[in-house]
Order: sequence, then structure tokens, then C-alpha cells
Amino acid sequence: MRYFLLFWLFPVGFLVGWYVLSVNDWSGGMWFFSRDMHDMVFGIYGEVLGIAPETIPPLVAKALVLDTFIILGLIALRRRKAIMEWWHTRRQQAQLRRRIAAMSEVGPAAPAE
Repeated sequence: MRYFLLFWLFPVGFLVGWYVLSVNDWSGGMWFFSRDMHDMVFGIYGEVLGIAPETIPPLVAKALVLDTFIILGLIALRRRKAIMEWWHTRRQQAQLRRRIAAMSEVGPAAPAE
């Protein structure tokens, strides 16, 4: 699972990093991160897909969000026993806190006379 996450995280991180740097033209003197490269890449993708290049970044963002939910779902499926154990422990602690709070609201007993 660790390698699966790495092989998913590195390409996504690289894509997001490139997009942020190129859309803002923070090239640092490298043509790869320039706005010209950004426009050229999305122009080529727009031609290949037959859609306007401006519509591609929101589509990619939606796909990345969907992929992220799928990856997190797979992780949750693999670790469902530990997650359920954590959930039950959390509920028991919350019930214990409620009991303690209810006992402290009653207050001390009045002394007998």
C-alpha cells in the first residue's frame, strides 16, 4: 500500500506543482515552468480532445479529487478493523466523559444533620 501511495502521490504532486508554477509564470528561468509552455501543453491537449483548452484544468482537478477519494476509500477498506476499533474506543471515551459530567452536575451530598 505504501508503494501504491507513492506511485500515486508523486505524479499528482508533480502535476499540481507544475501547474501552479506555470500558470503563475514562476519559471525561475526554466522554460518548462513558463506560461508559454503551459499554454502550449493545454493547447495540444485541447486539440487532441477537441475541447477548449480553458476547460481542461477544472476537469483535471475534478479527476484528481475523485482519484483521491478512491485512494482514501481503498486505504480505509484495507484498515477497516483498526478504524472500527478507533471508532468504538472514541465512543466509549465520549460516554465516559458524559457520565463524569453528569456526576459532577449533581454535586456533593448535603451533610446530614
